[in-house]
Amino acid sequence: MPAAVTRAWFGKGLEMAILSVNAGSSSLKFSLYPLLGREVQPQILSGNIEGLEPAGAPEMRWTYQAQNHVRQLSLGSEQVFAQALLSLRDLIAGLADVPVIDAVAHRVVHGAELYRASVIVTDEVLAQLTRLNSLAPLHQPHNLEGIRAFRQAFAGIPQVACFDTAFHATLPEVDYRFALPEDLYQQGLRRYGFHGLSYQYVMGTLLEHTARATGRVLMAHLGNGASLCAAVGGKSCATTMGFSALDGLMMGTRTGSLDAGVLLYLLEQGWDHARLQKLLYKQSGLLGVSGTSADMRRLRSDPSAGAKLATDMFAYRVIRESGALVACMQGLDVLAFSGGIGEHDVFLREQLGQKLAWIGVDIDPQRNAQATGVTVMSIHSPNSKVEVWVVPTDEGVVAAREAARLIAV
Repeated sequence: MPAAVTRAWFGKGLEMAILSVNAGSSSLKFSLYPLLGREVQPQILSGNIEGLEPAGAPEMRWTYQAQNHVRQLSLGSEQVFAQALLSLRDLIAGLADVPVIDAVAHRVVHGAELYRASVIVTDEVLAQLTRLNSLAPLHQPHNLEGIRAFRQAFAGIPQVACFDTAFHATLPEVDYRFALPEDLYQQGLRRYGFHGLSYQYVMGTLLEHTARATGRVLMAHLGNGASLCAAVGGKSCATTMGFSALDGLMMGTRTGSLDAGVLLYLLEQGWDHARLQKLLYKQSGLLGVSGTSADMRRLRSDPSAGAKLATDMFAYRVIRESGALVACMQGLDVLAFSGGIGEHDVFLREQLGQKLAWIGVDIDPQRNAQATGVTVMSIHSPNSKVEVWVVPTDEGVVAAREAARLIAV
């Protein structure tokens, strides 16, 4: 066994840990969570390996014992991801006081109706999940490739798939059904919803901080991928993403909701599947409208008309979809922001607060300015009828908890 999985944490009763990972097309995010008994403790290691794309410059960044580190990786041209995992394994092996890795928890975007809860990965599970690649082409293939690579690099350690769709298993039929014939529904064409690990974390955090979270909650996960989720009694009842991660809000490079007639028109103009997929997933959203960037931070400092239109459209779509979900819940008790934009963009939160004043939202400007995504913080004024919170999300710890639960059975 590699040294990374045989070392124990001595002196604190922490002997095991869950490695939580999120594998993308050119990067790998990772966090290590010790276990005390079967309870997941705060992470002791977190980091990211970037530059794994062809002709990229691989680099590993990590934080351990409050110290930040950077290491350039020298990897061959073949099986770059697998080589990067060996670098990660060696890093963990070389750190002092690292627990035994008990399981690796993977974020997997799509579980469809097959998997409505986290599961320990087997060959059969991998085969079934691979059939869902076309439902989330930006994420699913890379998530699964990560699992395959970890099964080799961390041989003998359980790999656990944790699904972004699972939190939305409680959606009512009127929400998850499309107005399509029954035979197409039977083929799996329905709304699934995504960002579920984030929403599970935000919901759990809100329940710890406010009694009103048991009521009607609107959660806004706003980042390069963006969506809204309406929850009543802590359970998802409506969400903006649908069959794929394209639906709903405008995003960094994705269209969000789009009239299907546009696609029919482009097909008539000779566009093929590959060209359409590239347009919908990689060339639209903030990037497509601005013509310059998918990064909200860059667009905020860009004085061009395209940048302003892109940011205004982003805010407008959030406001429009928020109204729809509030109507579904027949009111609102709590509004929560998470994700890279939701946690850090003070101006966007102010915009949304002003536009949602009609339902009782009143954001305190000073508290809003102080909320920087570091800690959980309420930003509503004393007069607000709706509580407003900024909740820095942690999908990794949710996945770690799921893995700890499964391997304890």
